[in-house]
Amino acid sequence: MRDEFNRALHMTRRHLFGQASLGLGTAALASLNTGGLAMASNNAGLPELPHFAPKAKRAIYLFMAGAPSQLDTFDYKPKLDDLFNEDLRKMPDVQKGQRITTMTSGQSSLPIAPSKFKFAQHGESRAWVSDLLPYTAKMVDDIAIVKTVHTEAINHDPAITYICTGNQLPGKASLGAWLSYGLGSMNDNLPSFVVMTPTWTGRPEAQALYNRLWGSGFLPTKYQGVSLRSQGDPVLFLSNPPGIDRETRRSMLDRAAELNRQTYESWGDPQTRARVEQAEMAFRMQASVPDLVDISGETKETLEMYGDEVTKPGTFAASCLLARRMAERDVRFVQIFHRGWDQHANMARDLPNQCHDIDQPAWALIQDLKQRGMLDDTLVVWGGEFGRTVYCQGKLTRENYGRDHHPRNFCVWLAGGGIKPGIVYGETDDFSYNAIENPVHIHDLNATILRCMGIDNSRFTFRAQGLDVRLTGVEEHHPVEGIMKS
Repeated sequence: MRDEFNRALHMTRRHLFGQASLGLGTAALASLNTGGLAMASNNAGLPELPHFAPKAKRAIYLFMAGAPSQLDTFDYKPKLDDLFNEDLRKMPDVQKGQRITTMTSGQSSLPIAPSKFKFAQHGESRAWVSDLLPYTAKMVDDIAIVKTVHTEAINHDPAITYICTGNQLPGKASLGAWLSYGLGSMNDNLPSFVVMTPTWTGRPEAQALYNRLWGSGFLPTKYQGVSLRSQGDPVLFLSNPPGIDRETRRSMLDRAAELNRQTYESWGDPQTRARVEQAEMAFRMQASVPDLVDISGETKETLEMYGDEVTKPGTFAASCLLARRMAERDVRFVQIFHRGWDQHANMARDLPNQCHDIDQPAWALIQDLKQRGMLDDTLVVWGGEFGRTVYCQGKLTRENYGRDHHPRNFCVWLAGGGIKPGIVYGETDDFSYNAIENPVHIHDLNATILRCMGIDNSRFTFRAQGLDVRLTGVEEHHPVEGIMKS
């Protein structure tokens, strides 16, 4: 009696529900045998998903961490040339009392800085693109450019946490974790959610990236992103230590699984099963990841399409090629964080370098998916956490300037599964300071991504700390129907 009483005292609510369904769970475990006594991975998503027929099975998110300048890439504002060095503070109808960061609030003036880069219209859509992005300009009819994305966050860490997890405060689940949780995995040998953080050649000092940006938050840890490294083992601890071969590792996993099974049968704790599933995935990845990163079988034409740096591990070009290889292997969500876009000064030097890093590889990724017949069911997203100011931070000349943070509007482009090609959506004022037509909140952007994947953002919830939490927050947000295929 005392043993039973002590056991009850230590049983958590999770354990209680797990124990209540133990008969069902034990029966299920008998069918989860891989390599003797190990439990195989449960790749299924939620039974009620997808809510709609999905347009995209998988997604690739090219995240430009640091915030690209919309004024120097996609949001052409020719009238600014005549306003060079004019003080924006003297134009209250533009600024409208909106807050600015402490990095420029103490300046004696907010001098208007027209873009030094040349723009031209391209494609049937006649989209304006600067000469910094010649390859992107060639594919404007493959993509939808949204010019009016906006956010409440004005500093990098809360802003990037916000767009990646739906909240400015840490601790929430990331977009990739939500997708993995809701839709499950489409393969047995690779993670459902993979992250890469390539090198960059713009501003050397870049904002830090924290693993919460691809973390699982309140969701089970098996849904967090797996970071793919460019040096050493692609994944930490992927290789067996000296003296341990694959057969020995298999035997060790089987014995550990047997002990964990006994714990599961006693307590019904789902975290026990999750540990076994992760160990099994790691074992399978020892064979699948080396094959994934081996690009020796790629054709010369494919490698040339991605550019000179594609064979250099850790570059954005190499990451884009790997993203396509992961898409072929049905990895659900791939996110590439390219740092260095925080041009507070020296725009003339740093921004061209950043654009050169990503322009050809991003174009190649779209063309590669397209020619393989995969773009129709692969969603690709490109963008950062906010935009840049029309006024200069620091010294202003015609040839060089810097730009501060600007949350009121910035540009994102999307392509592939569920997205109308050749669309320019939304419009900003003559200063690229306010959205004046079709504003798109970052929650609306995430709702659009979910909808392309077959998910209704308003019905996709997880109960955490007594609340039904959504990626798109508690307020009402909707997919951007104007850029989506019917």
